[in-house]
Amino acid sequence: MSLYSNIDSVAEDTAPRCETVAFMSSYLETLTLVERLHRLLLDVIKDEFERVGILELNPVQGLLLFNIGEQEVAAGELRSRGYYQGSNVSYNLRKLVDLGYMHHKKCEIDRRSVRVSLTEKGNRVRKIVAKLFATHAEGLQAREVLNMDGIDLIAGSLRRVERYWTDQIRYIY
Repeated sequence: MSLYSNIDSVAEDTAPRCETVAFMSSYLETLTLVERLHRLLLDVIKDEFERVGILELNPVQGLLLFNIGEQEVAAGELRSRGYYQGSNVSYNLRKLVDLGYMHHKKCEIDRRSVRVSLTEKGNRVRKIVAKLFATHAEGLQAREVLNMDGIDLIAGSLRRVERYWTDQIRYIY
């Protein structure tokens, strides 16, 4: 069931606040697409991991390794920097450390804080994900699925929605 399958009842409940039913329908369809694209991205990463024989990592862990890259960051910063979107970051960090993909050490300034960075093994996975994304970028352009203007338009639009939602959470209207 998609988010916008119930558009008639939603539109009736919110009609005075929503400019048009058509906009509401497109908005809900877009939300569904964003969610579907994220799940599909995870499936694509999972398939790549299976193709290259990485069976002990899940795609969320692979994305985390990719996003950290060559940096050393505080574990608590992973969500605030946008490197990790899930709620179980400590589980995934512990798993990545236990499997030898990440180093962790206590911060010398604040002993309560843990700093994480990739091991060589983690860096190899990061490069696999980076190569996968580079291949996708080339394919999207070569097949004329997206050009630079199109990707900039999508990214700009999604940033504005992100800002709007962030303002809603912070009660800024």
